[in-house]
Amino acid sequence: MRTAAPVGHPARHACRGSPALTLFHGWRVVAVCFVVASFGWGLGLFGSSVYLQAVTAAHGWAVAEVASAITLFFLVSAAVQRTVGRSIDRWGPRPVLALGTVSIAAGVALIGQVQAPWQLYPCFVLVGIGWSTLSTTGLSATVAPWFERHQGRSITLALMGASMGAIAGVPLLLLALARLGLGPGLATAALVAALVLLPLIGRVLRFRGPADLGLRRDGDAPAQPGTPAAASALPLPPPLGDPSVSPPAVRRALLWSAAAGFALGLTVQIGFITHHLALAAPALGAAGAGLLISATGVTAFAGRLVLARIVDRVDPRRLAAVIMLVQTAALAAIALFPSAAVLVAASLVYGYGIGHVTTLGPVVVRREFGAAAFGATYGSAATVIQLVSALGPALFGVLRDAFAGYGPVLGMAAAGTAMGAAVLMGGRRSVRRVPSS
Repeated sequence: MRTAAPVGHPARHACRGSPALTLFHGWRVVAVCFVVASFGWGLGLFGSSVYLQAVTAAHGWAVAEVASAITLFFLVSAAVQRTVGRSIDRWGPRPVLALGTVSIAAGVALIGQVQAPWQLYPCFVLVGIGWSTLSTTGLSATVAPWFERHQGRSITLALMGASMGAIAGVPLLLLALARLGLGPGLATAALVAALVLLPLIGRVLRFRGPADLGLRRDGDAPAQPGTPAAASALPLPPPLGDPSVSPPAVRRALLWSAAAGFALGLTVQIGFITHHLALAAPALGAAGAGLLISATGVTAFAGRLVLARIVDRVDPRRLAAVIMLVQTAALAAIALFPSAAVLVAASLVYGYGIGHVTTLGPVVVRREFGAAAFGATYGSAATVIQLVSALGPALFGVLRDAFAGYGPVLGMAAAGTAMGAAVLMGGRRSVRRVPSS
């Protein structure tokens, strides 16, 4: 005799039309988003460090020149963040993420064919469009409708794929370039991404949310008439950013302090990641620097594992501020003590926080504003975050050339990260001072 799935079970539900117990489709969505994040970050954010090093080595172009083209990739992504969020809210994730996959694959393949610096710019426009859909905003908006009690865990698990982009993506890209050369290597990476992602997106992301399956969030069965209240999942209190419970001033303080704080932290983070290979190569060699980037991805993955266990039980805004202060100390250590041992140790510490800072932005907004129109709400914040953080690669490049080294750059980066932590907590304190309406 089969037993019915317990109401409120986070991972299972009775599939419509079948009494058999089946994995809640929301967790399948999380798994696909994990794979998408692996390719998105591997070819996007972490791939940018490979492109910077490989293109400058192949053509002899200035670091700042190539870094400026990479900055365009982040600027384009920032410009379409709100559009990505709204499009997923309106049409669902499948067409949006499929378009992004085609765009990033085309851009990466074309980077290997450039013969003049200006040709990098249209390539990185395509990469930027793809990255905007396959990174934080697109994946968070895809996962958000499926969960309530497990909102933080689900987003964290989906974005753990970003760490795989560093752990596996960078070494595989470097291997492909070493074995095949710049053009064929990048074309092969782009083709593999398209062949893996497009079938997964087409099959699994065809549903927009649990309502399409006759369920509620987290896989809960619909409430039946006469069901005792105790048998149903307990409702969560409305989020602080809900218009029904908070005045506009509170919502603005929450949203824009989160946007500004994460923008500062991610400006440094994206700049550091983009230049990490170039920063580490003089001390460790190209192979050693590649291994360090992979090891940094491992610590980021470990950080996300820890985050997945605790995120639904802690204040994500406060946790993000603490992690940024830890990253501040790591950057300051590399700047003040420029030895190979300190570089390795501090990079691993900094890497532990990479997953937290990347993941906690959407978690903060989801926690404080709820699931309704999450794509558009976080898309607004993500536009600011990415417009500012897009300056990271070029800023690091220009300052590195100006100071003829990375030491002063990392000192300024530490100060910027500390400021981001202060802004995050300042937004929470300002909310307490706003009188309720």
